[in-house]
Amino acid sequence: METKNNISAEIDFEKTAVRVSVVSIVGNIALSLLKLLAGIFAHSGAMVSDAVHSASDVFSSIVVIIGVKLSARASDDDHPYGHERLECVAAIILAMILLATGLLIGYNALVTIVSGEYEDLAVPGVPAIVAAVVSIAVKEAMFRYTKHYAEKLDSGALMADAWHHRSDALSSVGALIGVVGARMGFPVLDSVASLVICVFIAKAAFDIFRDAVDKMVDHSCDQETEDELWECVVQQEGVVGVDLLTTRMFGSRIYVDIEIAVDGDLTLRDAHAIAERVHSTIEQSFPKVKHIMVHVNPANKGKAE
Repeated sequence: METKNNISAEIDFEKTAVRVSVVSIVGNIALSLLKLLAGIFAHSGAMVSDAVHSASDVFSSIVVIIGVKLSARASDDDHPYGHERLECVAAIILAMILLATGLLIGYNALVTIVSGEYEDLAVPGVPAIVAAVVSIAVKEAMFRYTKHYAEKLDSGALMADAWHHRSDALSSVGALIGVVGARMGFPVLDSVASLVICVFIAKAAFDIFRDAVDKMVDHSCDQETEDELWECVVQQEGVVGVDLLTTRMFGSRIYVDIEIAVDGDLTLRDAHAIAERVHSTIEQSFPKVKHIMVHVNPANKGKAE
């Protein structure tokens, strides 16, 4: 059964994640319109493409909201361990979208470079430069804002959305270089910059995908957290030692199985009280821990069979 602390934490997680995603949606819609208008009036194909890239981030943020809301649903008969892994599914979807976006940028850049036909490319106007600079500043700020809460909530979906913002900022850098280069007589610089950006975007997509998969296959939590759990347990009154401690990630939450050693001459009631104390202390000290199973072994007789 989930405790009040766990339920409260899940509610806070959902509210925060949704709020961050809504900010992303509003920001991306505004930027998309700005870059689209700048691209049209300044005759910049790069800015129009960048506007489409920003618009795709709106879809990504919607996927994040759906994933977070589904993962925050309470346990039921069909899903007794909860729905946290659905957030990992959302992160994987976003990673694939991010990868597809990066590959598309790289493909278009490569086609332009290989064609060698640079004379027919239009020379963009100053509004395209202004729009690119504004986009870089805003998207970098959105990246840092979303990344901060992604790390705070340990949310793979939000982290994927954060890197979507960074990819858009990099895309705007490429657009800016292309616009400036075109006005200086080197239109191919746009495509060269886009090709480099493609590599960074693909790397971010791979890291997000790998992290989401790790959380879906019962990967253990980091060694530092396990060491802190171990230290917390052995400090509890009545605990003689820890015979076994294992952890597994379930979405962004941690499941813990512990075998503690206590005085074998204690009554069942006293041994149970020690196990309850260990359980409560871990729950209060480690907010990311959702479920704890504590098994008691008699210290003076080895592990129970």
